[in-house]
Amino acid sequence: MSRKVLLVEPNYKNKYPPMGLMKIATYYRNLGDDVTFFKGDLRDLVLDDTYEDLKTQLYANDSSIMWEKYKPHICMYLKKGLKDEFDQIPLSNENVIIKSLLEYYRKYFYKKEYFKPENRKYDRVGITTLFTFYWDITIKTINFAKQLCKTPEGVMVGGVMATILADRVEEETGIKPYKGTLSKPGVLDDNDMIIDTLPLDYSILEEIDYKYPASDGYLAYMTRGCINKCAFCAVPKLEPEYKSYLPIAEQVKWASERFGGKKDLLLLDNNVLASCQYTQIIDEIKNAGFTTDATFVEPNMFEVAIKNLRDGYNEKAYIKRVVREYKMLIEKMGSKIQDVYDLLESNNLLETYTAKKEAILATYETLKPYFDEIYSKKRPRKRYVDFNQGIDSRLITDENMEKLFEISIRPVRIAFDHWELHEIYEKSIRTAVKHGHTNLSNYVLYNFKDKPVELYKRLRLNVDLCEELGVSIYSFPMKYHPIEDPEYFSNRDYIGEHWNRKFIRTIQAVLNSTKGKVGKGLSFFKKAFGADEEEFEKLLYMPEAMIIYRLYFEDTGITQKWWECFCSLNENQLTQAKEIIHTNIFDSYEETISDPKVLELLSFYKITRDDAEKAMKR
Repeated sequence: MSRKVLLVEPNYKNKYPPMGLMKIATYYRNLGDDVTFFKGDLRDLVLDDTYEDLKTQLYANDSSIMWEKYKPHICMYLKKGLKDEFDQIPLSNENVIIKSLLEYYRKYFYKKEYFKPENRKYDRVGITTLFTFYWDITIKTINFAKQLCKTPEGVMVGGVMATILADRVEEETGIKPYKGTLSKPGVLDDNDMIIDTLPLDYSILEEIDYKYPASDGYLAYMTRGCINKCAFCAVPKLEPEYKSYLPIAEQVKWASERFGGKKDLLLLDNNVLASCQYTQIIDEIKNAGFTTDATFVEPNMFEVAIKNLRDGYNEKAYIKRVVREYKMLIEKMGSKIQDVYDLLESNNLLETYTAKKEAILATYETLKPYFDEIYSKKRPRKRYVDFNQGIDSRLITDENMEKLFEISIRPVRIAFDHWELHEIYEKSIRTAVKHGHTNLSNYVLYNFKDKPVELYKRLRLNVDLCEELGVSIYSFPMKYHPIEDPEYFSNRDYIGEHWNRKFIRTIQAVLNSTKGKVGKGLSFFKKAFGADEEEFEKLLYMPEAMIIYRLYFEDTGITQKWWECFCSLNENQLTQAKEIIHTNIFDSYEETISDPKVLELLSFYKITRDDAEKAMKR
């Protein structure tokens, strides 16, 4: 008997789709189960489920009305009990049974009767977790979603946070999480399927409104784990065993045939260069269609959706996709296709909630030529491979960089986690560039055991290398966050031993102006971070408003006045001032500071962004 399975990702913002849930979706679909994926406000999910139950009853009492047309009014009534919405529903005031049904389900939703054990719909509920600073929303999601499952045993919690803080998750939710990857057979049922090796079900992404920034690529691992045990990294706990090769060719082929091709290949390997099968990995990437000169033409997604509807594969997802394709067609063709608009309207195909598979297939032949024309005009685009977690500079050689140039990799991401690596890192950049890699990037960890000036030195080294080698290196500074520390795992307040709140805010203020990345351009870098280490030190102490509105405060001379005041303090006065500045709290220092010169300096830090914006408008 088919089971109803609900897979949930908490409603946080994230770049990558949930690979674990996509594999679990494939697993349950292979078993013939009914799978639903949801990301959003879970109250909207139960509202939709309540509407579906009510709709069944409405049709049982009067099948002459197309009740789907009134879904917006029905759902607003169920949600808020508004009489105006109630009156818009057919027979709501004439038919006593219809009226009673509406009132019953309004009460059902309002009183959360969907949580009652006898009303729960789902045989299995799976919730993924990501980073620990999403703790509150994730725990809230688990505690809501678990009440939609028929049995406690049917609730599954896994992912990054659940693995790292399993005991705390269980303490807060009563659910014992699955740790790590589902890499053994028989984990969820008594069968021999290994979930972690299954292809991803990309169709579940069509079910939700949320759009992942990295949705135009195949997602995969070609290795698992890492040979290093860096103190700041959670990979050893998430993937304790290093696996040197995981094939992807069949997954890419299957995904292309079922869901339509993807432009890019996004690999989340943590240390691919450590693999003894590195050459085989690169060759397989090439065979999957990602050679140096590979291009991609977007597939006809209307045809992909029709094929899946005919196959009965995730119909709710592909009905939604087809309606999006209709809207795209109307937007592109406009008044030129009034007949098409009329056809869609007469068949109730302009909205997802009224569109039905039968009507979609019945109008297919008429609409097919329009989509053929649109998609035939799609032009080839360059394909790229991205080892998104970065590669290990300590393992870079002439041989592996030459091999890497055989695939369409962009950018080459090389980690630069601490200044002690600078000689190895610089050599690795030069080696990569020698073999043709001119688009490079890296993650630059800070707020761990580093000193602020070491962040400056790493960023400056990259800018200088750009100038010297004529290449592009984009640096992405990443603030360290101790995801297992009980004091900090649910927030981002941790301050490293050589850092303080003001220094952190300075870096964040500068990065706001550079959109989180630091690229080539020495003059821009000098203006943003300082021409040398002394200027960077000055920047660390500069009032935040003066950093964000740099030109205004410099032109008006206020920045110079601040600096003169700063430099005029003696050692004792400066110590007092720095103690306050380091806290980045400037609303109560008058209670402890009486020295007029210190007070004068600290007054500059009370200038807010609003103050600056108002002054600039005058």
